[in-house]
Amino acid sequence: MSRHVPTYELYGENTGRKSDFWLHCETIRSRSSLHQWEIRPHRHESFFQILYIEGGSGDAIFGEKSHAIRPPAIITVPPGLNHGFRFSRDIDGLVITLLKSHLSHAPGERSQLGEWLAAPHLTPLDPDDAEAFYVMQTLRRLGDEFANRRSGRNEMLGVYVALVLRLTARISREGNAHDLAPNENARRMDILTELIQQHFRSHKPASFYARELGVSSTHLTRIVRTMTGNTPHELIAGKLIEEAKRQLVFTIGSVQEIGFRLGFADPAYFSRFFLKYTGETPRVWRMKEKIRLEGV
Repeated sequence: MSRHVPTYELYGENTGRKSDFWLHCETIRSRSSLHQWEIRPHRHESFFQILYIEGGSGDAIFGEKSHAIRPPAIITVPPGLNHGFRFSRDIDGLVITLLKSHLSHAPGERSQLGEWLAAPHLTPLDPDDAEAFYVMQTLRRLGDEFANRRSGRNEMLGVYVALVLRLTARISREGNAHDLAPNENARRMDILTELIQQHFRSHKPASFYARELGVSSTHLTRIVRTMTGNTPHELIAGKLIEEAKRQLVFTIGSVQEIGFRLGFADPAYFSRFFLKYTGETPRVWRMKEKIRLEGV
């Protein structure tokens, strides 16, 4: 029997509580010390995480495989991946959690950075290397910027995250990173994520993705449930909802226009679909979200 892996916004917090941030930063010590220095296997559906290990040691657990952590290092964790950590009591560093919709490249999209973001990585940082040292400095500045609510804070945080991810991906590709993808299922999930990114507007059924991956629909469902706790249909629906939310906030198109762009021929069906997965109609959600963002 497979073990249930919980889904959290922030580790240990009620998954039913709506997040009110696009980026959150805290010390690794502050949360892991509450849990006897062990973060048990879990996942985040909507969030990408960056862990900066500045001191201490530990293990990163992806699937059934454990990977030793030695400072200084960066660990990147894509959304929907089961993961956990064990830390020493002298652990020092930061954990940065940000909405995947705020990444400059979506994990899995057809670009070098997008493909790199789709898999977990453990990247050692050599302080004698100029780019690695710059990444370390930038992460410290990010932590300071998050803690101090100065003018332009959100813009600065966005710049720091983009710099960190691009430079870490470059360092990683030059051969210093350890691939943390646990098995063949992780590789198939990466491909599935990319396929959904390409075809979600066409509302392809799960059987289409199973054929593209060369597995049966039953096997695909088993893989997706093991890796994410969801069904393939729920992943596809989640992508549609994610894109609908992005367009509702960042474009001026009407709800009907946005529904058409996302492949919904019937505006009423689009509203019912959105209501089913969010608990609100597109118009109500858009109004509330814009009010909330104006207050940030």
